[in-house]
Amino acid sequence: MSAPADKVQSAIDDFNAAYGLCLDDDRLEQWPDLFVDDCLYQVIARENVDNGLPAAVMYCDSKGMLVDRVVALRKANVFPEHFNRHLIGRAVITGVEGDEVSAEASYVVFQTRNDGETRIYNAGKYVDRFDLGGGHVRLKSRTCIYDTLRIATLLATPI
Repeated sequence: MSAPADKVQSAIDDFNAAYGLCLDDDRLEQWPDLFVDDCLYQVIARENVDNGLPAAVMYCDSKGMLVDRVVALRKANVFPEHFNRHLIGRAVITGVEGDEVSAEASYVVFQTRNDGETRIYNAGKYVDRFDLGGGHVRLKSRTCIYDTLRIATLLATPI
């Protein structure tokens, strides 16, 4: 990769900020565009990762599955009205190979329901592989490893 390390860091952090706002602003139809076509997105418990268990609570292995997820959220799934707010820490770059960058970042998702109370909904870390080719940052994979021992309600919207 020819980009200096500070530009890569800035690009990844800017991407993560835009990712969080996309979800928080309920622009779910734009969410799949943050990924390459042949991608992986999963939300998995830390306990499962630590024990080598592959079962994820949300698993999509293509951009088409991400689109289907959004369609289901808009048309089929029933879940309590809520508003999420993502806080995403500065990414730690863990590897660079050509246009592919590996990184990890801590996250917390706060959720406010119609009772007006805000709670920590989910906390953990993103383990990512980014494609920085073509002048755009896109996710090749995002694994959301959550520390939260239980998810209080249906995991409807992406983390």
